[in-house]
Amino acid sequence: MNLTIFTHIHYYQNSKKWLRVYSGDMRATRTKYLVLFLVAPLVVFTVVVLVTQDPEKYSWSSFSSPGTWRPGFSSSYFAASSMVEAPTNSPIINLSPIEKKETLKHNESVDAVATNVVRRYSTLEKIEASLAKARSSIKEAALIRNLTSIHKDQDYVPNGPMYRNANAFHRSYLEMEKQFKIYVYEEGELPLFHNGHCKSIYSSEGKFINDMEQDRFYRTRDPDKASVYFLPFSVVMMVHFLYEKTTNSLDPIGDTIIDYINTISTKYSFWNRSQGADHAMLSCHDWGPEISGYVPQLYNKSIRVLCNANTSEGFNPIKDVSLPEINLIFGKIQGPLGGPSPSSRPILAFFAGRLHGDIRSLLLKEWENKDKDVQVYQEVPVGVSYDAMLKSSRFCLCPSGYEVASPRVVEAIYAECVPVLISSSYVPPFSDVLNYKAFSVQVEVKDIPNIKNILMGISQRQYLRLHRRVKQIQRHFVVNDPPKRFDVFHMIVHSIWLRRLNMHIEDRPILVNHDG
Repeated sequence: MNLTIFTHIHYYQNSKKWLRVYSGDMRATRTKYLVLFLVAPLVVFTVVVLVTQDPEKYSWSSFSSPGTWRPGFSSSYFAASSMVEAPTNSPIINLSPIEKKETLKHNESVDAVATNVVRRYSTLEKIEASLAKARSSIKEAALIRNLTSIHKDQDYVPNGPMYRNANAFHRSYLEMEKQFKIYVYEEGELPLFHNGHCKSIYSSEGKFINDMEQDRFYRTRDPDKASVYFLPFSVVMMVHFLYEKTTNSLDPIGDTIIDYINTISTKYSFWNRSQGADHAMLSCHDWGPEISGYVPQLYNKSIRVLCNANTSEGFNPIKDVSLPEINLIFGKIQGPLGGPSPSSRPILAFFAGRLHGDIRSLLLKEWENKDKDVQVYQEVPVGVSYDAMLKSSRFCLCPSGYEVASPRVVEAIYAECVPVLISSSYVPPFSDVLNYKAFSVQVEVKDIPNIKNILMGISQRQYLRLHRRVKQIQRHFVVNDPPKRFDVFHMIVHSIWLRRLNMHIEDRPILVNHDG
């Protein structure tokens, strides 16, 4: 009897407890559904009102995706701006204990995501970081003042006083080979673009343009990966086809350059991004500097590779490159490089060339047909070879013409004749790497009457050193087809590389007026 009563009482108590739990759950469920039915219509009504009042502001298209990157902003900026965060002191209301727990856990995960956003760097930022690393590496290498580079190289290790710093140059050259990329714009048609004369005194221009078109070392087909953008127009070809002799006007050429810059700056973002600072042009024509002036940014900011490297006419060695003028009469080097030993060179100094500017006029007036040791001619005597005269001379005179550029510097180096530079305001090719005082003689214009005394004052021992060093740096001026490491093509590219290292480009487009 007692057992039966205890059993009923226990069952009754458990039933009441279960009913209380069940009733509590039912009330919680009814509360949740009541909240859902009351709140959801209110939310929908609010959204409709907002969109109706300002459809542009509250449309989905007005919100940026968190993964979208725009110039000047990182992806974290857009990720943060796309989130709406409640005040930290606002209570969570009308939620069951389980819902409160789940809501707090969700908010914690959102906060974790927001605080761990990884910044995505643009391609340009990565390029700039890589260039900065190269700059640091070159500066570190420059601290080693050895005359011989400590870097290993299967082809050539720079050494000797002909280099301003052999170790820094070699380090820079290796960094260039590893990461330098040049984009050649494909816009423009033959014969004014992507082409050039590979014969005569303008060979440097045509050879570089053609080699750059076929380049397997530095050219990239992806403009986003480029450090420099090359403008493949030929001033020599434009002068040939566009110059109006009757009017002596360069405007047709200048207008063509303006149109070309407008075309690429409209189609691509790169010109406007840097105002042309990371763009390069190349010209061996005397009018190259003047024609570049039709686009102010091209003249003042771009890398101009010019034979006419005249500082008195706006050439800026910090950003511009001195291009060696090479006279390839038949499109290739005439005869073998080099010449007889110093003991087989009976002529002290030699020059032959037309009256072309004040410096040559002074030289010819002072020395033409007047001395057997200093042989100066407007034209070499009948039956005498110009090349043979170069190779029979110890020193070769290299006076400037109307413009400072002259193929005689390279001709002397090819013939292993010590160059004698007679010019003013001229920046010799590759002089940021090469120490010209170690392998050439520099004579001021006012000292032209004293040339013989100056050259005779150079001892035999000193001359032999100059001669040996000319032979050693010869490789940097040689034209090869296809190009070979450390030759003139690579040295021109290296000069452009150095100018690019001097600048920092940011990914913020700037609109410019190319006409003025």
